Amino acid sequence: MRRAAGVVLFSMVSGWAFAAPVVEEFTVVTGGNKVGHLTATRNGAAVAIDYDVKNNGRGPTIAETLTLDQRGLPTQWAISGATTFGSKVDERFALADGMATWTDSVGEGSASVSEPSLYIGQAASPWSLGLYAAALLKDADRSLPALPGGAVRVVPGDSLAVTDGKQSINVRVHAVSGLEYAPDYVLLDDRQALFAVISPGSVVVRKGFEGEQVRLRKLAADLSTKRLEQIQQLTAHRYGAPVRFRNVRIFDPREMALSAPVSVVIHGRHISSIQPIDSPVSPGEVLVEGEGGTLVAGLHEMHAHTGQEGALLNIAAGITTTRDMGTDNAVLDALVARIEAGTIGGPRVHRSGFIEGKSPFNSNNGILVNSEAETLAAVRWYAARGYGQVKLYNSMRPEWSAVAAKEAHRLGLRVAGHVPAFSNADAMVDAGYDELTHINQIVLGWVLSPEEDTRTLLRLTALKRLATLDLSAPRVQRTINHIAERKVAVEPTIAIHENLLLNRGGAVPSGAVDYIDHLPVGEQRGARQGWADMSAPGDAEAYAAAYARILDTLRQMRARGILLIPGTDLGGSFTFHRELELFAQLGYTPAEVLRLATWDMATYLGQDQSTGSIERGKLADFFLVPGDPTADLKAIKTIRAVVKDGAVYYPAEVYPHFGIKPFGTAPRVTLPDAP
Repeated sequence: MRRAAGVVLFSMVSGWAFAAPVVEEFTVVTGGNKVGHLTATRNGAAVAIDYDVKNNGRGPTIAETLTLDQRGLPTQWAISGATTFGSKVDERFALADGMATWTDSVGEGSASVSEPSLYIGQAASPWSLGLYAAALLKDADRSLPALPGGAVRVVPGDSLAVTDGKQSINVRVHAVSGLEYAPDYVLLDDRQALFAVISPGSVVVRKGFEGEQVRLRKLAADLSTKRLEQIQQLTAHRYGAPVRFRNVRIFDPREMALSAPVSVVIHGRHISSIQPIDSPVSPGEVLVEGEGGTLVAGLHEMHAHTGQEGALLNIAAGITTTRDMGTDNAVLDALVARIEAGTIGGPRVHRSGFIEGKSPFNSNNGILVNSEAETLAAVRWYAARGYGQVKLYNSMRPEWSAVAAKEAHRLGLRVAGHVPAFSNADAMVDAGYDELTHINQIVLGWVLSPEEDTRTLLRLTALKRLATLDLSAPRVQRTINHIAERKVAVEPTIAIHENLLLNRGGAVPSGAVDYIDHLPVGEQRGARQGWADMSAPGDAEAYAAAYARILDTLRQMRARGILLIPGTDLGGSFTFHRELELFAQLGYTPAEVLRLATWDMATYLGQDQSTGSIERGKLADFFLVPGDPTADLKAIKTIRAVVKDGAVYYPAEVYPHFGIKPFGTAPRVTLPDAP
């Protein structure tokens, strides 16, 4: 959920006839735990917002003041504070005499306004969703132009009764779309004041009604599922016949080269044959014209926090397998069941059992533990349910890590994770980690003192200390050698560090240059926000130098033979393509990058007998691109078709359902003549 909740404090019946300030309060709940608040105070046409969330040691702190007109549209809007990762917010909007002006992290903008329009707050609190929904309901077609661009729509849904244990009220669900990849689900009461904004993982709900959060999260999951089931029916092509991809070359990950032109035939979930290009077509086949393009086995995104809304977007990006690194266990179980049943589209998911210690800074995924015994019980719980590994997190007591690792290995599980606070990567290698997650978790051990607490944003902001670090220093080389000697893998999530250390407010991020113009307006605005606070003199330069040190560290690790694992922690899809580009910056050739993301990761997950390459008898998991991705890795950004478990998807059909302008056309498809 990109925005959590807010409140529109005006009555559709009585307008602005309030004699005294009105205060409405909301609670932010994630994973069943209270993680923040939102308070809105209205005095006549003026509204003041106080919004603060802290989950996993970080979160936004936002203050807003607005002046609303009789339609509930802002004529003045000031937003200040800090984003999730600490970048400063100072945003302004004004509307007067038909001219709208605004200043945000992109810079200054203006537009002539001849009809009611909605300004989309770049750093607005979740309160904005209530504002949008109520304003849209006043419009005849329930749609308004958006500023700086695009349009926003609302579709009312069902009503339901909710209770705080003392009283019941009626609320109605509204789907607000046009901002992000998926609609935001907003609940308004009979006065069209905000009651909640809901998602499967979290809700922001009117204070006193927190007891409804489980029910509301389920409602959000059901609404999302219904929408995605409809998209699946429209975009997943199961032809019920052999499908021949004609005139294609196959990327061979073992040889890291392309085959001669061939035809690849699938039947059901599997590849039935690979034939010479001039082989006769058998009766009843579906023909997909490859036009000399390349087939690549499905990609493996190795750091996902699997969400239902992003599942099909990963398929459209050629990602047919993900490794989930920590999601609400019950939510993930339900999602995996829907994907495996084929009711919604998504990659096959390899689950990591998330184990976190209880603390004021803990994450709220997976299982929270407060003792060694509880840690062992969590490992055993995951092992009994078929998880492939456990992931240990920031608030774990360091001394429990070795105990957890020993038990996990006894039960056949791999161990990965963060470095717990007040420890370092060397100690976790000794504790039995098979894989270290995020490069910052390793390099911080070279610049932090033992008492510094990485459960806070310090685990990100302290990276600027790397600017002056000598990578030949003994402590640096000792860690790298230790990782190499123990054959511990490293999953660096380079793209998230690029965003953190290089993104500047207003600038298009380097990693988004190839796709940002294709996105919905809300996604575009969010992408142009900086992450870290770089307001102090010299900070921007220090962060940039730190990023260069990180890349140099990873180059050294590659040279020492350390397995580097591609994953994003950013939702995959377009950002996974960027992750692979960044691996190429470490010195991997395009062919080596493709091998790493296909065959090598299938082997790492123990799935190379069924996935990772395009061969007769393997699962039909692959994608079609024009050109030669071994010569130019950017070819994977213009995918024309994806096959997963034998279902054929055409991204040009999928993307419009998410407000995304397609990147290319679907291939020509010829269906067999009717018998």
